[in-house]
Amino acid sequence: MRLGLALGYWGRGPNPDHVPLAQEAERLGYDSVWTAESWGSDVFTPLTWIAAQTSRIKLGTAVAQMAARSPTTTAMHALTLDHLSGGRMMLGLGLSGPQVVEGWYGRPFPKSPLTATREYVDVVRQVLRRDAPVALAGRFHSHPYRGSDATGLGKSLKPITHPLRPDLPVLLGAEGPKNVAQTTRIADGWLPLYWSPTRPEVYEASLADAPDGFLIAPMAQVRVCDDVREGLLPVKTMLGFYIGGMGHAARNFHADLMARMGYEEEARRIQRLFLEGRREEAVLAVPDAFADEISLVGPRERIAERLELWRKGPVTDLLALAPDRDSLRVLAELNS
Repeated sequence: MRLGLALGYWGRGPNPDHVPLAQEAERLGYDSVWTAESWGSDVFTPLTWIAAQTSRIKLGTAVAQMAARSPTTTAMHALTLDHLSGGRMMLGLGLSGPQVVEGWYGRPFPKSPLTATREYVDVVRQVLRRDAPVALAGRFHSHPYRGSDATGLGKSLKPITHPLRPDLPVLLGAEGPKNVAQTTRIADGWLPLYWSPTRPEVYEASLADAPDGFLIAPMAQVRVCDDVREGLLPVKTMLGFYIGGMGHAARNFHADLMARMGYEEEARRIQRLFLEGRREEAVLAVPDAFADEISLVGPRERIAERLELWRKGPVTDLLALAPDRDSLRVLAELNS
């Protein structure tokens, strides 16, 4: 099982520790470093900044939001950074949800998410292969555009720049069972939001047809500390925000996932409290057991014991949300 460093997205401003953390991860032998985006900092610019100040570590987006860019634009970003970094780029894509797609990007959320995702990946792959002009008679991502308001002058094109790698890895952040199953057919890997090594049955059917070499790269908060309960608070804070606030009461993919993992009643309570403005109560309502099973928190000996569960399963890459160098170092030592 390889290790990656997940840096997420910026909060109020850029985190001055992100580049030093990425450099330390590279020194410790981590395989990859990943950035993210929501509705603030973008995913590619910080990754490019990190690329310029590292030399070996792979560079991933977890995830680049599909609604933020046309598929050709995303492919341009990926092939450009792949060249500049000497072939270190890994493209992680995610659809996001209706609240972000329509509220932030001002675009309609696709009525058929699976079709929209499949078409998006198809166009990206065509750009990276560069074996013919990009052409797709699609429902969401037609190339050339043939809508009722089209001029009719659109022309199929292929990139001027020759991509460094036509097989640049494409991973998808998928949550629903059908989305995960499709991911095994159209992508090189999967970026689970929550992964519990003690509940393999949650995704077993969806992953049944995954090909050899398919990447499974979940994120997990990693924190070396003496007090497990205190160490889980940042995990619970993250869960409270995603389950309570990253979605609508009637449509929240994160809450639905928590429910499928055996915590349906708790997920709905967290949602209700968060939407009522009782955010601290929502965080405290996150069960310690759930926060614990999707993270690696506690003394070194406890993390070592729990890490074995992750290593025994299908996970190929553990992407550590590690806020400090000590936790990064301990994880590297335990996984060596």
